[in-house]
Amino acid sequence: MGNVFKIKELRYIPRWLVFFIDISIISFSILISYLFLKNLKVEMNFREYFTQKIFVMIAVNILFMFLFKTYAGIIRYSTFFDFFKIIWSSGSALLVLLVLNFVSEQVLDKPIYLYPALFLFFFISIFLMFFFRMATKELFSILMDSKESSPKIRIAVVGIEDESVSLANAIIHNPGQSYQLAGFLSARSDSKKAMLLGHKIYNKREFIKSDNLKKHFDAVLIKEIMPKPEMEEWMAVALDKGLKVLKAPSGNKMTEGGIVGSIRPLQIEDLLNRAPIKIESEEVRSRHFNKSILVTGGAGSIGSEIVRQVAQLNPSIIVIVDQAESPLHELKLELLERFPNQNFKFVLADISNLHRLEKVFENYRFSIVYHAAAYKHVPLIEDNPREAIFVNIGGTKNLALLSRQYNVNRFVMVSTDKAVNPTNVMGASKRAAELFVQSLQNSPDNTTKFITTRFGNVLGSNGSVIPHFKRQIEKGGPVTITHPEIIRYFMTIPEACELVLQAGTMGKGGEIYVFDMGRPIKILDLAKRMIKLSGYTPDVDIKIDFIGLRPGEKLYEELLTDNSTTIPTHHEKIMISKDPVMEFEEVDILCKQIMRAAIKKDKLQVVKILKTIVPEFKSNNSQFEILDEVSEEEVYQ
Repeated sequence: MGNVFKIKELRYIPRWLVFFIDISIISFSILISYLFLKNLKVEMNFREYFTQKIFVMIAVNILFMFLFKTYAGIIRYSTFFDFFKIIWSSGSALLVLLVLNFVSEQVLDKPIYLYPALFLFFFISIFLMFFFRMATKELFSILMDSKESSPKIRIAVVGIEDESVSLANAIIHNPGQSYQLAGFLSARSDSKKAMLLGHKIYNKREFIKSDNLKKHFDAVLIKEIMPKPEMEEWMAVALDKGLKVLKAPSGNKMTEGGIVGSIRPLQIEDLLNRAPIKIESEEVRSRHFNKSILVTGGAGSIGSEIVRQVAQLNPSIIVIVDQAESPLHELKLELLERFPNQNFKFVLADISNLHRLEKVFENYRFSIVYHAAAYKHVPLIEDNPREAIFVNIGGTKNLALLSRQYNVNRFVMVSTDKAVNPTNVMGASKRAAELFVQSLQNSPDNTTKFITTRFGNVLGSNGSVIPHFKRQIEKGGPVTITHPEIIRYFMTIPEACELVLQAGTMGKGGEIYVFDMGRPIKILDLAKRMIKLSGYTPDVDIKIDFIGLRPGEKLYEELLTDNSTTIPTHHEKIMISKDPVMEFEEVDILCKQIMRAAIKKDKLQVVKILKTIVPEFKSNNSQFEILDEVSEEEVYQ
């Protein structure tokens, strides 16, 4: 038993042993050929040199075994490529022996070897050498399977193209992994009865009609390079059949475990991801190279990704400001490890503190400011409107005025689609901040280019619905949705941050850049997909509850106001929104008024002034709806 366990631990057969076995097979093949002809009573030529003749045959074969390195492959991973190497080696040896025979006939009037004996030896030797490799490979597979304590996941690979075959081969040749190839799936109808790598190819129509697929497969494996519509189609079919959906990465995204080790369950983000916008990297790089950069809200999901992307552009220093101590500390540890040669400064500060910020601007003389700091959770801000005023408006005002004062070249503000026709305090406060930033563009003695970027929800951001749904599914449900008809746009964090950097580079000042967000997604459909991808059935295993719209929430978000128009740019995915603007003096007076009201802790007065700054702000499902219905005197009577 001890020897069996040692064999199981053996990773591969040493080359010297393979070489020795191949020589033994050559010798055995010669013996078999000789015995066969002897039994047929065939008269041999040059019987007195029998030993020398055998030595020459073995020597010639050894020579070509060295030349073609037939012993060098790992036997447990043998393929037909190894078989062809054996054929080339044995065929070359046969050719040399045939030439030797021909010369012998010309000189000695008879061949050294009988021609039938040479051909018989050739076929026996290549058969036995290839059989040895296949038998060893199968033995390793059996031993590895017996070593596995848990059953393997039976996989159906989608596609019969080169990439799919390579992926299937990787699964076959990695028996130590938890996957087992069980077949192929194809949309083609001409391969219904064909076999590939010894496994059946199932046509999509046959796959859809069959009700007993779970007897054959546990999961469907999709390639990352597959177009999103095709990926969604196969995912839907697989989930309807109760099968798991796995995804194989592209070559540049493989982990240390190789292709098979990088296989993972398909995530909802894989279906929402889109091709990134084309970024003019050289122009962006030159704008940031050897410059002093400030990123506010740098410990947040958007801010931290801006920092990571800017750090690759070799600025002289990146100053990161955030008031969240622990996230800032975690980011510091990550960045110092990931970018050891980049100069960082981590500043723990509240952007509503003007005096704290002024010292930072004075010390570092920034070239570009990326302003991502903001309060953004709609229900919390609806209950605490004063904080939105202090941070979203007051903090933005501080940063923008300091940027103008210290001649910052570019000020890039990260805004939100909730600033468009806002129905909540958070969105309205961001729209007021947009108006203030835009108004500074044409203010006296200004040299700073003030630029705004506006986009929708980002996947994986703090407070995003997707990680929230994941946590609810992990707990067994229910998954809570505010309304069955609610829809949202989605983009990835890297996409959003690439847009911010590109806008900061291409902007001339005063623009609001909006991004083509693609098709909006119904949150109910999103939740159902996530539940299915987790291996559960919606409303059976995991319940879906509708809890009603939260204060200030609306069914759909917009990227443009009713009064705005868009102007295309040289990027097809990036547009300029021409929204109404305010003069600096007007918006500055209103911002001072709203700050005074916030300091006095007067909620209603704060929101009323906010509605004056942003006339399109109409509260929805909120305590502040009263301000849209009655006059100021009636509110305070």
